[in-house]
Amino acid sequence: MEKQEWSAKKRKVLFAAALIAALLLIAALGVLVGVPLVRFASEPEHFRDWVDARGIWGRLAYIGMVLFQILIALIPGEPFEIVGGYAFGAVEGTLLCLAASTAGSILVFLLVRRFGMRLVGVFFSRDKLNSLRFLRSTPKRDFLFLLIFMLPGTPKDLLSYFAGLTDIRFPVWLLICSFGRIPSIITSIVGGDALGEGNYTYAILVFAVTLAVSGVGLFVYNQICLKHAGKTKKEDTKDPSKEN
Repeated sequence: MEKQEWSAKKRKVLFAAALIAALLLIAALGVLVGVPLVRFASEPEHFRDWVDARGIWGRLAYIGMVLFQILIALIPGEPFEIVGGYAFGAVEGTLLCLAASTAGSILVFLLVRRFGMRLVGVFFSRDKLNSLRFLRSTPKRDFLFLLIFMLPGTPKDLLSYFAGLTDIRFPVWLLICSFGRIPSIITSIVGGDALGEGNYTYAILVFAVTLAVSGVGLFVYNQICLKHAGKTKKEDTKDPSKEN
């Protein structure tokens, strides 16, 4: 019995050490890689020259940047979408960004299914997670996930991490995280493409409309959360931070 207890404690210690090391690595990547990537993406003209000089490898690098941004949820995603339109144009930029975003959302989903709240808690507070608790139990869960995902301005990285805490089926999540991102990606990519073509009036118009639609989307999202907050408290008193 003593050997078994010692073995169990040893496994716990090793797991805790590995988790701490992983968290430190994520923090380091966010500072050492994430910040420079945002700066790079904030200079679309330089980025376009950079990817053009590297051909297919430039495309793969862009996919890796977007995927990394979704994985490290603290990094803003908007600059990467705009620079994608600037560097690759509306069609190719949309396809590349959508492929990368879908891959990133799938990776996050699978990682959360494996590590649960130990991973999610690194990026999001309990209050933010509690605001989505209704997505664990409502019978309209899949529809609401898709609706919220399709609204520009909603916290899609938070939704990607939270989805892994629910029992949503992977094929359903695949459809949601791919089709649901299309509206917000297209608006940013089109704006970036207009900048790349020097059509600044059209770019300003696109970004102005996008900002207004994102404001509406965020308002609708907050209303959905508030509407279900009372129901969730009555139906489910379990804290999602205790799961996994």
